[in-house]
Amino acid sequence: MTEQKNIEKFFEQKDIAVFGVSRSGKKFGNTILKDLRTKGWNVYPVNPNADEIEGNKCYKETDNLPEEVSAAVLCIKPEETEKTVIHLHRKGITDIWIQQGAESAEAIKYCEENGMNCIYDQCVMMFAEPVNSIHKFHRWINKITGKLPK
Repeated sequence: MTEQKNIEKFFEQKDIAVFGVSRSGKKFGNTILKDLRTKGWNVYPVNPNADEIEGNKCYKETDNLPEEVSAAVLCIKPEETEKTVIHLHRKGITDIWIQQGAESAEAIKYCEENGMNCIYDQCVMMFAEPVNSIHKFHRWINKITGKLPK
């Protein structure tokens, strides 16, 4: 279960890879990429089929990410999530946000068994300060319904 302390630790990282961005710009990963960038994080898009996305150099795979990357947001198919988490762990990246829709029970179990900071069942945009628009409203709803991490 995700706790507030896990979320705070994740956002202490300044260099975040975002998996699941598209060349067309129409995936939610692209929205996260833009949001984190405008809020001050250094973001690194990952897509095996692109050289550049949203004006940023794109990385083909985990092994190509620069050493300064210390966290990752996963917006990929659940069947790709476990493999990606294992690769991230081997690279030393242990702060992982598995976006809703990318969750894999095996990936979450792997993270827990290997002492990784794994956030799941939450939307990264509800916590990347300053939170605005619909995400602020969603966070408020989760707070009053008791679904917000404590």
